[in-house]
Amino acid sequence: MSAEDLRLFRLIATGLPIEAVARRLDLSERTVRRRTRAACDRLGVGTAIEAVVWAAHRGLL
Repeated sequence: MSAEDLRLFRLIATGLPIEAVARRLDLSERTVRRRTRAACDRLGVGTAIEAVVWAAHRGLL
């Protein structure tokens, strides 16, 4: 998981909606959704929540 992925999933883990995550990262909502999907695919998980759990279990968050 890259540093960008971690930053993204840390914000998602706080419960922020995608719109707020996009604003915080100064990205479009579409880019946030694309990056989230790509990171989930790399991790072999189906959802952003599963990715957050994956990272948390490994002590990354």
